[in-house]
Amino acid sequence: MTPDDDPRPVEPEPPLPGDCCNSGCPICVHDLYAEQLQHYREQLAAWKARHPDAA
Repeated sequence: MTPDDDPRPVEPEPPLPGDCCNSGCPICVHDLYAEQLQHYREQLAAWKARHPDAA
């Protein structure tokens, strides 16, 4: 498997300052971003394990 067949995961974009309404939503954009970032880190670690020579 090559990086062309298995592209490197893309880091999620952080929320913009105006994306949070600061009203204490049960699921805030910052919570969603934290979950996406954790998933990205797990996917990146797995990708790096599959492609140890990739930069």
